Order: sequence, then C-alpha cells, then structure tokens
Amino acid sequence: MGFVVAIDGPAGTGKGTVTKIIAEDLGLVYIDTGAMYRCVTLTALRKNVKPVECDELIEILENIEIELKPNEENFLNGENVSAQIRTPQIDDNVAKFAALKVVRDKMTLLEQKMGKDGNVIMEGRDIGTVVFPDADVKIYLDCSVEERARRRYKQNLEKGIEISYKDVLESIKQRHKLETQREIAPLRQAEDAILVDSTNMTIEEVVEKIEKIIKQKMK
Repeated sequence: MGFVVAIDGPAGTGKGTVTKIIAEDLGLVYIDTGAMYRCVTLTALRKNVKPVECDELIEILENIEIELKPNEENFLNGENVSAQIRTPQIDDNVAKFAALKVVRDKMTLLEQKMGKDGNVIMEGRDIGTVVFPDADVKIYLDCSVEERARRRYKQNLEKGIEISYKDVLESIKQRHKLETQREIAPLRQAEDAILVDSTNMTIEEVVEKIEKIIKQKMK
C-alpha cells in the first residue's frame, strides 16, 4: 500500500475543498468517496429503487462503473454526472443508501482498490475507521452544524440551486443523524485521528494545519 491520508468528517466541513488543495500541493491522488455514494444514489433514484437491500439495488451495484477524474468530473457508466450528483435531492437521499451494508461493502472494495497502490488522500465518512484503518495520516474534520449549513447554503446559491438556509440546516441535521446512528460503519472519529475543527478557520488555515501534519509523517 502506498502513502494514505484519510480525511473523515460530516457534510459541510470543507473536506472536499481542503482535500483537493492538499492533493495538488503535495502530489497526492484525490479520491472523493462521497461522490461514489452519490453515483449509487443517483442511479437508484433514476430507476425508482428505494433505499432497501433488494435485488434491483444489488443489480445496480453489480453493474455500476464509477470513474473519478482529476479535474473533479465524475462519470457514472460513461456519463458525466458531476452536476446531477450535487443536487438537494441527492443530498437528502445519499445517507439512506450509504447506510445499507450491501452498498458500503461494494464501495469499500472499490475505495480500497483505488488507494492500494498509489499515494492518495481520500475523504469520506469511514476512511480512517473502516476503509483504511492503517492509514498513515488520519484527520477528523469537524465544524458546527450552523456553519456547515451556511457553507452548503452558499454553495447552493453559487450553483443556482434555490433552497432556504432553514431547509439546508434541517437537511444537514437529518443527514448527520443518519450517518452517526447507522449500524454499518457509522461516522465517528477514529481513536488515532487528529481532530481539526474548522468552524472559525479559513480554508487556507485548515489546509496549512493539515499539510503540516502530513509532511511530518512523510519524513
């Protein structure tokens, strides 16, 4: 296994933005595991498959092809779905599908395959606890729920998605509840992960702090 950096934490903490910057700065391969679960969710919703373990969902998982491009483009069975997987509808449903064992087992295998041979930085919910428990660096990026909702609301506005701050906050709260209370690979801080609270930090400050930690391990 190459050098692996695991970045875990709830939605809206800035994991994606921070991880992409660090990957470029340090020459690591960036892997957005959340996008993978979003691809599963999009496929299921398109086929009217509910978030329960059923033959239809198993068939989706057996045939799904997910490709994560370096330029932040995500391909699902050959289709660029970068925009489609970032809608409020996917936000509201992805945690339900991600809670299913059959989905997590499939995604975990894909994630482990992606990170097996290269020097990667992978962000998600269970990277340091399940996918790569022996990761060289484990970071748990956290943030207040209000600040997370504010950031997601701002992102939605920038993308032209109209949804109120109140609805975004409620969605964030519900998703956090699902992710932390699910039976399979719940979101939690690994015992040996370093906590970074980004509530009152700029992106630059978070990047600087995490890069310092990674560089010490790379020596």
